[in-house]
Amino acid sequence: MYEQFNFPKNLSREEKINEILLSASTTCKDILYGELLELQISDYVYCPDEAIEELGLDKELVHQLTEDYVIQILKSISQFHQYLEKLKKEDEENRNLDYVALRELAHKNLGVARNLRIKDAEKLLYILMKKDDLQYISVSIKALKACAIKLNPICAYDTLNLIKIKSNF
Repeated sequence: MYEQFNFPKNLSREEKINEILLSASTTCKDILYGELLELQISDYVYCPDEAIEELGLDKELVHQLTEDYVIQILKSISQFHQYLEKLKKEDEENRNLDYVALRELAHKNLGVARNLRIKDAEKLLYILMKKDDLQYISVSIKALKACAIKLNPICAYDTLNLIKIKSNF
């Protein structure tokens, strides 16, 4: 998602964050009101109160854990895409599809989403663990990334910037 932006140099950090948030919101709306409508998460907005109450943690800690989750998801997206491309290649070659790596990564991320009570992520990661439809998986990965950006756009912007910088080395 970040790679689609060619920001003019004169945009401020805040304007760039707003652009990424707008793009993520549009992506979520398109996918969650379209191909993934049956998940019923199109109007979902995360509220940390449930995690704070049920886990007995303070608001600041839940906020930090949510930031860590956003970073983890955005770093995992490239792995999800690698696994998806491998599956597509196996499919084209009429070989048995090995979903193990993709599902293990989804399971790892699902645990964090469940602990923090991030409902949209829970449903999207569950799809990645259970579905065999590669197109559906692809759309779910795209929605997962967009939802993570919406969850904390500032953290997402900083993380995507770091990923971009590291990928240039």
